[in-house]
Amino acid sequence: MKFTKPILTTMALGLTATTSLADGHMASDMTLVSWGGAYQQSQINAYADPYVAMNPGVTVTWDESSNEAVAKLRAMNEAGSITWDVVDVVAADALRLCDEGLAMEIDPDEILAPAPDGTSASDDFGDLLVGDCFIPQIVYSTTFGYRTDMVPAGVEAPNDICDVFDLETYPGMRALEQRPINNVEWALLCDGVAKDDVYDVLATEEGQEQALAKLDTIRDSVIWWSAGADTPQLLADGEVFMGSTYNGRLFAAIEEQDQPIGMMWDAQVFDLDGWIIPEGLSDERLARAKDFIYFATDTQRLADQAKYISYGPARLSSAPLVGQHATLGIDMAQHMPTDPANAANTFLYNYEFWADYRDDIDAKFQAWLAQ
Repeated sequence: MKFTKPILTTMALGLTATTSLADGHMASDMTLVSWGGAYQQSQINAYADPYVAMNPGVTVTWDESSNEAVAKLRAMNEAGSITWDVVDVVAADALRLCDEGLAMEIDPDEILAPAPDGTSASDDFGDLLVGDCFIPQIVYSTTFGYRTDMVPAGVEAPNDICDVFDLETYPGMRALEQRPINNVEWALLCDGVAKDDVYDVLATEEGQEQALAKLDTIRDSVIWWSAGADTPQLLADGEVFMGSTYNGRLFAAIEEQDQPIGMMWDAQVFDLDGWIIPEGLSDERLARAKDFIYFATDTQRLADQAKYISYGPARLSSAPLVGQHATLGIDMAQHMPTDPANAANTFLYNYEFWADYRDDIDAKFQAWLAQ
């Protein structure tokens, strides 16, 4: 089977009023699920707080379990009790949840706001509508940060993804996410597999073993993380020399916290993040979830989020509205993963591959970790 790379030709950084998309009473309480840290705070600032301000009496509770969304929604479904209303997930997890009937299929032009000029939501989001249940929110990347004050004397700062595997030139601990995604792709790239062949190789037992063997070469120098805030904290504490995390987390550490951290953009992995609405909500909760989604994903709200974190909004119409950071007053464009200076060598995440292979490779990866 030949896996094609996802099309991300619509990567890009209006004001619409929130509109009730369902008749009848809407629930007054809503549980939103996200990732915590700087990203979740950007969501709070850009649309949760404004939504509550426009809807007196609505209470929002946050759950920071998005990294466990698939497993938890499976468990809720089996128990017959769905306690989440709107869930922030990566695109691959949205495809899995949709395939399993755990996320609601959506018609973008029915439940999402048009652009200010009347362009339909489906055209405004374009190719980023990668699944029937997925409501895109941002383009982000997973990349590496490193301690600038721990770069060995006489050595250039790391600027190649394979520097992660070079313990001789760049000694010190690494931080890697405790899941196979991205790690196995980087491992194969640094074991000589051509970028265009990575997913074909990874679809084989031999390719999976090759990736794990490459990761074995640095395994004793790895601290495994599970939350997006972990690597910035490990870097700030000097517990690791370099580590992977989301580019927006590194932006916050560098620009907002003034940490001695540098960005390594090489082979950054582009991905999408957005919302799903779980299947099984009551009519009142579903009406509230749709109303919130309509508001939170309009042109202005997605542009507003970029004022707080360096992720590119998923709507084309948001681009002209993105400018400076809300408090720092710096131009945000140069900090986006899609900026040409940062995107010289990117790796495009394959949603379809991971939707098909995630469970099997996850099991193999966790067994490898337990050895």
